[in-house]
Amino acid sequence: MRSSIVVGGVATVAAILTVPSPVTAATCESLASLALSNVAVTQAVAVGAGQFSPPNAGGKVPPIAAKLPAFCRVAATLTPTRDSDIKIEVWMPTAGWNGKFLGVGNGGWAGTISYPALADGLGRGYAVASTDTGHSGNGGDASFALGHPEKLIDFGYRAVHEMTATAKAVIRAFYDNAPRFSYWNGCSTGGKQGLTEAQRFPQDYDGIVAGAPANNWTRLMVGLLWTGRATLSDPASRLTPEHFAVLNRAALNACDARDGITDGVIENPRSCRVDPQVVACKGAPGADCLTAAQAEAARKIYGPATNPRTGEALYPGLPPGSERGWVQAAGSPQPFPIPDSHFKYVVFEDPKWDFTTLDFDRDVARAERADSGTLTAVNPDLNAFVKRGGKLLMYHGWNDQLITANNSVNYYESVRSTLGAARTDPAVRLFMAPGMEHCSGGPGPNQADWLAALEQWVERGVAPARVVASHSTNNVVDRTRPLCPYPQIARYSGKGSTDDAANFSCVAPDAGR
Repeated sequence: MRSSIVVGGVATVAAILTVPSPVTAATCESLASLALSNVAVTQAVAVGAGQFSPPNAGGKVPPIAAKLPAFCRVAATLTPTRDSDIKIEVWMPTAGWNGKFLGVGNGGWAGTISYPALADGLGRGYAVASTDTGHSGNGGDASFALGHPEKLIDFGYRAVHEMTATAKAVIRAFYDNAPRFSYWNGCSTGGKQGLTEAQRFPQDYDGIVAGAPANNWTRLMVGLLWTGRATLSDPASRLTPEHFAVLNRAALNACDARDGITDGVIENPRSCRVDPQVVACKGAPGADCLTAAQAEAARKIYGPATNPRTGEALYPGLPPGSERGWVQAAGSPQPFPIPDSHFKYVVFEDPKWDFTTLDFDRDVARAERADSGTLTAVNPDLNAFVKRGGKLLMYHGWNDQLITANNSVNYYESVRSTLGAARTDPAVRLFMAPGMEHCSGGPGPNQADWLAALEQWVERGVAPARVVASHSTNNVVDRTRPLCPYPQIARYSGKGSTDDAANFSCVAPDAGR
């Protein structure tokens, strides 16, 4: 799971919304002595245009940084508890500030400052901030949490809130102005962080982009290990990349043409089912077919993780179309590291714990007690956020191979059921991206400027009725397609290129059928 940098072709929107930069109230270097509660500023330096070099880069300036404007870089350590060690960075353009603040998200177990996302936000004219969430790590390792419950809370929700409050104070000190608007942009763990903010701290952000959110955290960990166990527990059930490709072809054969276009992308996977038995071996086993044990493993992955005693669905399965990506959680000899680490260090507090011993009844209950709301963010009551005018824009790729797209559908529907359509529709929208994998990539259009759409919604009251996404090959755009507010889907007009978004409209799933 990773954070995402959203890119797109609406630079004119950013230019329209940019306001003249105010005269700064303080020099960048003077911020080193800024006095804030539980905050130690460790660095406050002016960085020249195109001169930023990330830590561990050996002084080299990466291409994305070479294009950056001059900015003030403030680094700080936040210590809201004795065991907290939250690192943050706040970047503020020295000229051309758009008057707004952007918080950016992390991926996996975090553990690093999100420098690419900082660079993207700064390039748009934002004052932007990122946090490592209170520990140093590679994103797949939860060992920081062993014996450190406060650090787990920092990762779960406290670090982002503390970063947000501190960043706003730093921005005010530098510009002598508070941000006119505050936005959040994140995918995966970053999407979870955005939903956590909306649920726990509704005053922090005016608008939130939450992509492929890992918000149902503990159940997601269960689901990922369910996928791994389906193929790794028994050698007879092992699936290779070739088998995943066979399943993907079967899914496309069954589902691709249902939207009237055969283009390698399934528009609405919820309207179609795939029976792995259609690719069962009729003779000797091989890479072009599935044995009975392999077909059963695939059936488990399509289906929900299930409590064997009660039959309760614990976490939804992966939709048709996502099969080629299953190799990450189900095709390696070892379990996916993020959930494996979760159970080792958070649930069982035992680095030697073996994922093959996981009991999907008893151990799931234990995992939820260990979480107790610290990591999971599924509260559908967004009334406080909506009441103050907040806007939530969610998106998720149907081909997501790590966090099932069904999770976002389930959360969105729970919000709509809780708030009602009259309050949900003007404030919360979900966009499903056919053919898009985890946060980006995949055969479908997978790049869209979600932040620009959110700005229009928050600042001008223009709710996104469709968001145009693009697909590129070798950095050349070869397909555009509108992404529609769930449950609508894109329907081809029957005229013109099927690779041009102009020839599609957003309609109800059963319109014209």
